[in-house]
Amino acid sequence: MVKNQNDPLENLAQIRSLMERSSRFISLSGLSGVAAGTVALIGAAVAYIYFGLPVFSGKNEYYFEVIKNGNWGMDYVTFFLLDAAAVFVLALAGGIYFTTRKARKKGYKIWDALSQRMLVNLAIPLVAGGIFCIALFKNGAFGLIAPATLIFYGLALVNGGKYTLNDIRYLGLLEIGLGFIGLFKPGYGLELWALGFGVAHIVYGIIMYNKYERN
Repeated sequence: MVKNQNDPLENLAQIRSLMERSSRFISLSGLSGVAAGTVALIGAAVAYIYFGLPVFSGKNEYYFEVIKNGNWGMDYVTFFLLDAAAVFVLALAGGIYFTTRKARKKGYKIWDALSQRMLVNLAIPLVAGGIFCIALFKNGAFGLIAPATLIFYGLALVNGGKYTLNDIRYLGLLEIGLGFIGLFKPGYGLELWALGFGVAHIVYGIIMYNKYERN
Protein backbone atom coordinates (compact mmCIF):
# COMPACT_ATOMS: atom_id res chain seq x y z
CA MET A 1 0.00 0.00 0.00
CA VAL A 2 1.43 3.37 -1.06
CA LYS A 3 1.54 5.91 1.69
CA ASN A 4 -0.44 9.06 1.00
CA GLN A 5 1.95 11.94 0.50
CA ASN A 6 -0.66 14.30 1.95
CA ASP A 7 -1.01 12.33 5.19
CA PRO A 8 -2.17 14.91 7.81
CA LEU A 9 -0.18 13.24 10.57
CA GLU A 10 2.99 13.36 8.52
CA ASN A 11 2.38 17.00 7.64
CA LEU A 12 1.86 17.86 11.31
CA ALA A 13 5.09 16.07 12.21
CA GLN A 14 6.97 18.07 9.59
CA ILE A 15 5.46 21.34 10.80
CA ARG A 16 6.36 20.48 14.38
CA SER A 17 9.93 19.66 13.33
CA LEU A 18 10.27 22.97 11.48
CA MET A 19 8.92 24.92 14.46
CA GLU A 20 11.31 23.15 16.82
CA ARG A 21 14.28 23.86 14.57
CA SER A 22 13.33 27.53 14.32
CA SER A 23 12.97 28.03 18.08
CA ARG A 24 15.57 25.69 19.61
CA PHE A 25 19.17 24.75 19.01
CA ILE A 26 18.80 20.98 18.53
CA SER A 27 22.24 20.16 17.12
CA LEU A 28 23.67 19.31 20.55
CA SER A 29 24.88 15.72 20.42
CA GLY A 30 24.51 13.24 23.24
CA LEU A 31 27.99 12.02 22.40
CA SER A 32 29.26 15.46 23.44
CA GLY A 33 28.02 14.73 26.95
CA VAL A 34 29.68 11.31 26.94
CA ALA A 35 32.97 12.84 25.81
CA ALA A 36 32.80 15.64 28.40
CA GLY A 37 31.97 13.22 31.19
CA THR A 38 34.78 10.87 30.25
CA VAL A 39 37.31 13.71 30.20
CA ALA A 40 36.04 14.99 33.57
CA LEU A 41 36.46 11.55 35.16
CA ILE A 42 39.99 11.31 33.80
CA GLY A 43 40.77 14.77 35.20
CA ALA A 44 39.40 13.78 38.63
CA ALA A 45 41.41 10.54 38.56
CA VAL A 46 44.59 12.46 37.78
CA ALA A 47 43.88 14.74 40.74
CA TYR A 48 43.53 11.75 43.07
CA ILE A 49 46.82 10.34 41.82
CA TYR A 50 48.58 13.69 42.12
CA PHE A 51 47.50 14.21 45.72
CA GLY A 52 47.71 10.56 46.73
CA LEU A 53 44.26 10.71 48.28
CA PRO A 54 41.95 7.81 49.19
CA VAL A 55 38.61 7.69 47.41
CA PHE A 56 35.77 9.14 49.49
CA SER A 57 38.16 10.40 52.17
CA GLY A 58 35.38 12.25 54.00
CA LYS A 59 37.74 14.51 55.99
CA ASN A 60 36.69 18.00 57.01
CA GLU A 61 40.31 19.09 56.62
CA TYR A 62 40.45 17.48 53.16
CA TYR A 63 41.24 20.66 51.25
CA PHE A 64 43.81 21.82 53.74
CA GLU A 65 45.67 18.51 53.43
CA VAL A 66 45.59 18.91 49.65
CA ILE A 67 47.43 22.21 49.89
CA LYS A 68 50.38 20.52 51.59
CA ASN A 69 50.77 17.67 49.09
CA GLY A 70 52.53 19.26 46.14
CA ASN A 71 53.87 16.66 43.71
CA TRP A 72 55.35 16.16 40.26
CA GLY A 73 57.47 19.30 40.62
CA MET A 74 54.52 21.71 40.82
CA ASP A 75 52.42 23.26 43.56
CA TYR A 76 48.72 22.51 43.92
CA VAL A 77 47.61 25.79 42.31
CA THR A 78 49.60 25.11 39.14
CA PHE A 79 48.31 21.55 39.03
CA PHE A 80 44.68 22.56 39.45
CA LEU A 81 44.98 25.20 36.74
CA LEU A 82 46.61 22.77 34.30
CA ASP A 83 44.21 19.95 35.12
CA ALA A 84 41.12 22.18 34.84
CA ALA A 85 42.38 23.76 31.60
CA ALA A 86 43.03 20.35 30.04
CA VAL A 87 39.57 19.09 31.02
CA PHE A 88 37.90 22.24 29.68
CA VAL A 89 39.77 22.25 26.36
CA LEU A 90 39.27 18.54 25.69
CA ALA A 91 35.59 18.62 26.70
CA LEU A 92 35.00 21.70 24.54
CA ALA A 93 36.78 20.10 21.59
CA GLY A 94 34.68 16.95 21.94
CA GLY A 95 31.50 19.00 22.18
CA ILE A 96 32.33 21.01 19.06
CA TYR A 97 33.30 17.90 17.10
CA PHE A 98 30.23 15.80 17.88
CA THR A 99 27.78 18.70 17.67
CA THR A 100 29.21 19.83 14.33
CA ARG A 101 29.08 16.28 13.02
CA LYS A 102 25.44 15.92 14.02
CA ALA A 103 24.53 19.30 12.48
CA ARG A 104 26.13 18.39 9.17
CA LYS A 105 24.48 14.98 9.14
CA LYS A 106 21.04 16.49 9.80
CA GLY A 107 21.58 19.52 7.59
CA TYR A 108 21.25 22.01 10.46
CA LYS A 109 23.04 25.34 10.85
CA ILE A 110 25.63 25.21 13.61
CA TRP A 111 26.09 28.97 14.05
CA ASP A 112 23.14 31.32 13.85
CA ALA A 113 21.24 33.83 15.99
CA LEU A 114 19.68 31.02 18.03
CA SER A 115 22.97 29.35 18.92
CA GLN A 116 24.43 32.75 19.79
CA ARG A 117 21.58 33.49 22.21
CA MET A 118 22.03 30.08 23.80
CA LEU A 119 25.75 30.65 24.31
CA VAL A 120 25.17 34.09 25.82
CA ASN A 121 22.65 32.67 28.29
CA LEU A 122 25.08 29.88 29.18
CA ALA A 123 27.97 32.30 29.56
CA ILE A 124 26.35 34.72 32.02
CA PRO A 125 26.10 32.26 34.96
CA LEU A 126 29.43 30.67 34.02
CA VAL A 127 31.31 33.97 34.08
CA ALA A 128 29.60 34.98 37.31
CA GLY A 129 30.50 31.61 38.80
CA GLY A 130 34.10 31.92 37.69
CA ILE A 131 34.46 35.29 39.40
CA PHE A 132 32.77 33.91 42.52
CA CYS A 133 35.17 30.95 42.62
CA ILE A 134 38.17 33.27 42.29
CA ALA A 135 36.85 35.21 45.29
CA LEU A 136 36.48 31.96 47.25
CA PHE A 137 40.05 31.03 46.41
CA LYS A 138 41.38 34.45 47.39
CA ASN A 139 39.62 34.18 50.75
CA GLY A 140 40.81 30.66 51.44
CA ALA A 141 37.39 29.00 51.14
CA PHE A 142 38.80 26.09 49.13
CA GLY A 143 36.15 23.63 50.27
CA LEU A 144 33.40 25.64 48.59
CA ILE A 145 34.98 25.94 45.16
CA ALA A 146 33.96 22.52 43.78
CA PRO A 147 30.33 22.88 44.96
CA ALA A 148 30.20 26.41 43.56
CA THR A 149 31.31 25.22 40.12
CA LEU A 150 28.52 22.62 40.14
CA ILE A 151 25.89 25.15 41.20
CA PHE A 152 26.81 27.82 38.68
CA TYR A 153 27.21 25.26 35.90
CA GLY A 154 23.76 23.91 36.73
CA LEU A 155 22.33 27.43 36.64
CA ALA A 156 23.94 27.93 33.22
CA LEU A 157 22.29 24.76 31.89
CA VAL A 158 18.89 25.76 33.25
CA ASN A 159 19.27 29.29 31.88
CA GLY A 160 20.40 28.14 28.43
CA GLY A 161 17.95 25.26 28.33
CA LYS A 162 15.16 27.42 26.94
CA TYR A 163 17.11 27.69 23.69
CA THR A 164 17.84 24.00 23.26
CA LEU A 165 16.43 20.60 24.26
CA ASN A 166 14.42 20.74 27.50
CA ASP A 167 16.22 17.64 28.79
CA ILE A 168 19.33 19.67 29.51
CA ARG A 169 17.46 21.47 32.30
CA TYR A 170 17.16 18.21 34.23
CA LEU A 171 20.91 17.83 34.06
CA GLY A 172 21.23 21.40 35.31
CA LEU A 173 18.96 20.74 38.27
CA LEU A 174 20.98 17.64 39.14
CA GLU A 175 24.22 19.65 39.06
CA ILE A 176 22.70 22.28 41.36
CA GLY A 177 21.53 19.60 43.78
CA LEU A 178 24.98 18.01 43.92
CA GLY A 179 26.48 21.45 44.51
CA PHE A 180 24.16 22.04 47.46
CA ILE A 181 25.21 18.72 48.96
CA GLY A 182 28.84 19.76 48.56
CA LEU A 183 28.24 23.00 50.46
CA PHE A 184 27.50 20.97 53.57
CA LYS A 185 29.92 18.13 52.80
CA PRO A 186 33.19 19.89 51.87
CA GLY A 187 35.16 16.67 52.34
CA TYR A 188 33.40 15.20 49.33
CA GLY A 189 33.94 18.09 46.94
CA LEU A 190 36.10 16.28 44.40
CA GLU A 191 33.92 13.16 44.51
CA LEU A 192 30.77 15.20 43.89
CA TRP A 193 32.55 17.11 41.13
CA ALA A 194 33.44 13.82 39.43
CA LEU A 195 29.87 12.59 39.87
CA GLY A 196 28.33 15.79 38.49
CA PHE A 197 30.68 16.60 35.64
CA GLY A 198 31.67 13.02 34.92
CA VAL A 199 29.07 10.35 35.59
CA ALA A 200 26.03 12.61 35.15
CA HIS A 201 27.28 13.83 31.77
CA ILE A 202 27.92 10.30 30.55
CA VAL A 203 24.48 9.06 31.63
CA TYR A 204 22.81 12.16 30.19
CA GLY A 205 24.72 11.81 26.93
CA ILE A 206 23.76 8.16 26.50
CA ILE A 207 20.09 8.92 27.18
CA MET A 208 20.08 11.83 24.72
CA TYR A 209 21.85 9.80 22.06
CA ASN A 210 19.37 6.94 22.33
CA LYS A 211 16.44 9.35 22.41
CA TYR A 212 17.32 11.69 19.56
CA GLU A 213 20.20 10.35 17.47
CA ARG A 214 20.23 6.58 17.38
CA ASN A 215 17.76 6.19 14.53
